[in-house]
Amino acid sequence: MVQKQQDEMGEPCWSVTERRLVRAKRMVVAANSTEYEYIEGSIPIEWDAWIRGRRKEPPSVEELLKNETYREQIKLKAKEVEEKDLALQAKEYEDGLVATPAKTLAKGHAAATSFGKEEISEDPTSTANTFQPGSWMPGPKK
Repeated sequence: MVQKQQDEMGEPCWSVTERRLVRAKRMVVAANSTEYEYIEGSIPIEWDAWIRGRRKEPPSVEELLKNETYREQIKLKAKEVEEKDLALQAKEYEDGLVATPAKTLAKGHAAATSFGKEEISEDPTSTANTFQPGSWMPGPKK
């Protein structure tokens, strides 16, 4: 038996009920029907869970709206916490409670403070991945 439903964006969804040997199939016709333009997360997670069989009933419009507002509230709270943390960190830097981070430049596998321009030496030098061969002149013929 095939059941047709619709989500809050007007996208049709079909459910083919389970028979003896055939597992139930669920499909959604997305508003953006080209496969190469599909972005993971473009289908609400409630619909994704229903399509994959992790929930028995498709989500209601009320449930989708409630979950969307909840996600927006979480994003706002996270932004507020991050702003408070940055303000507290700046205050601690000003008061001298915390040392400001040193400006380091990654060299090799360890971070080291950069002391200006690197100069090419005549002798071979090596620091992790930055091997520089020294200059070489062939010796006199024997």
